[in-house]
Amino acid sequence: QVQLVESGGGLVQAGGSLRLSCAASGSIFSINAMGWYRQAPGKQRELVAFRPTGGSTAYPDSVKGRFTISRDNAKNTVYLQMNSLKAEDTAVYYCYVLITEVSSRTQPYWGQGTQVTVSS
Repeated sequence: QVQLVESGGGLVQAGGSLRLSCAASGSIFSINAMGWYRQAPGKQRELVAFRPTGGSTAYPDSVKGRFTISRDNAKNTVYLQMNSLKAEDTAVYYCYVLITEVSSRTQPYWGQGTQVTVSS
């Protein structure tokens, strides 16, 4: 009933910036929380940003001060602005959105993943 489509990944030099987008479509009643996760080869998926609607935003120390999560309510789109990128930021990035559907069911949805590669 709901689909997330990610875009904005690519190759960037260390110190550069990228902006990831995650557009949600379908029978959406409300968005209750949003986040971004990443997974590098040989590592477990880790949280890079999380923001419950009406709550405080959480970032791990590894990205704090460099990454910013935001949302365009009119477009049902979640963004991740990434600045001062480092080689260790290289990973597949996944969008997460906790959605209450028109049917009143609440469940999480994940984007398909987008590759971010940072060269030294």
